[in-house]
This record gives sequence, C-alpha cells and structure tokens, in this order.
Amino acid sequence: MHITFLRSDDSGSRAYRQVMKLHATVADYQTDILIQDDGSRVHAEIDGRGYTLDVREAGASGYVLIAEAAVFDCRVDGRPDAGKSISVVVGATEYSVTLIDPKRLRGASGAVAPAGEAARIVAPMPGKVVRVLVNVGDQVEAGAGIVVVEAMKMQNEMKSPKTGTVVALHVDSGATVNAGDVLAVVE
Repeated sequence: MHITFLRSDDSGSRAYRQVMKLHATVADYQTDILIQDDGSRVHAEIDGRGYTLDVREAGASGYVLIAEAAVFDCRVDGRPDAGKSISVVVGATEYSVTLIDPKRLRGASGAVAPAGEAARIVAPMPGKVVRVLVNVGDQVEAGAGIVVVEAMKMQNEMKSPKTGTVVALHVDSGATVNAGDVLAVVE
C-alpha cells in the first residue's frame, strides 16, 4: 500500500509524506512493517509497536539511526529489490533482510519482454503455486492472469505483459517455487 499525501511542517512549507506497507524477512523472522517516511525522520510500526527514527546519511551506504537516546551505526550492502536479500549491518551485527512490497507483486512486475520477444513470467519471491489459470496453447491478452502464487500468506496473480500464446508452463498447482523461477512463457 502506497499512500502519498501533502502536509505542512512547522515552517509552513509543504512536503510530501509517503506511507508504505512492506513484508520483511530478517533472518528467519517474517513480519509486516508499516513505514511512514517524513524525510529525515521515519515512523515504523512493527508487530504493533511504534518506532520513530531520525535518519542521517553517513557515506555511500552508511546511515546513523537515532531512536530516543540510542544511536545506531548502520550499513546497507545491496539494493532492496523485491524478493532479493540484502545485508544490513547494525553496529557489529549483520542481518540478512528481504523486503517485499505486496502491491508490486499484484501486477505484471514478474514478467518483462521487449516487443516481439517471448515474455518469461517469473516468481518474484519464494512461494507455492495455488492455481494455474491457463494451458499451453491458450491465447492471452496483455494483463491476463497466468499463475497464482501464494507467498507470505498473500495470493499474487502473475499476469502476462503482452498479448500472445502461452508456449510453456513450467509449474503445476501445489508446486513450490523460488524467486526467479520461470513459471510460464508467452510469445
């Protein structure tokens, strides 16, 4: 869920604030996070607890996080692309973190193809195939559902990015898939 709205700060200037709901996996722990970005201040709700952090950049991938009277040195190695793990170091402790925006999973973001080429529909994250909506040889329109994958208790319909023919299906209902697995091909 992305909600952007206009607010006025104490000086009367107008600034944009964005609220995001993300699924996060830190090591083996999974949770939903609601984040409100106010520029240099971030408000987060994790497991019903609220946190407010002042965020300061400290180099190319470094940050200083200030929460109440505590100061944390933080380094982020990698870019938080959906379904891909990044390394986050807080102090001397390293965490493997995966962030997923459920809203982006619902579109055709798992499938891309330049005009005239085959479109490979790929799993954006690990999950279980709960429904296959087409058969090999079916004609599909752009935006038509191809496969439904359940991940983190949410069902995500993977859609065709183009009009064409389903030339390959690599999964059946009940199959477990990994991030990046090719689910189907549309030409």
